[in-house]
Amino acid sequence: MRRKKGNGAMKTILDACCGSRMFWFDRQDPRAVYMDNRRFVGTCCDGRTVSVDPDVLADFKNMPFPDASFKLVVLDPPHLRCGPGSWTAQKYGRLQRGWQDDLRAGFTECFRVLEPGGTLIFKWCEYQVPLSEVLALTPEAPLFGHQSGKRSKTHWIVFQKDNALAEEEQK
Repeated sequence: MRRKKGNGAMKTILDACCGSRMFWFDRQDPRAVYMDNRRFVGTCCDGRTVSVDPDVLADFKNMPFPDASFKLVVLDPPHLRCGPGSWTAQKYGRLQRGWQDDLRAGFTECFRVLEPGGTLIFKWCEYQVPLSEVLALTPEAPLFGHQSGKRSKTHWIVFQKDNALAEEEQK
């Protein structure tokens, strides 16, 4: 179910929790499918508009794509426990009770839709939940990563889908 670009070529990148596409240089990059489980338009306290407008409205725990659909998946899931009506929740989403099961299912889905040898880029801010607790939920070991952000609490982690994992999925 990958969506085609205007020229008919297949899109090979999935942003599984795109939010407002904050880290994209081109927020309309034609190579990517932008997916989120919500649509939202609001105004920040400083007057900036924030828009969550995905191409595909779906949950990262249950993606509407066939196995091995993408070469690259970007996953920046909600990572804060905050009030449901808070500005933070509206802008970034929020962790719910059972978040460990949600993230485990999300990782499983991301690896399912990746082609064998495909790459998963995972972003996590450990403001409330340590990265070590989150990495324990994924079936793959990370290759490498980078800490950034204020006080180095944001982590960018790179995974590559193991061909053996892909073979197990085929069974």
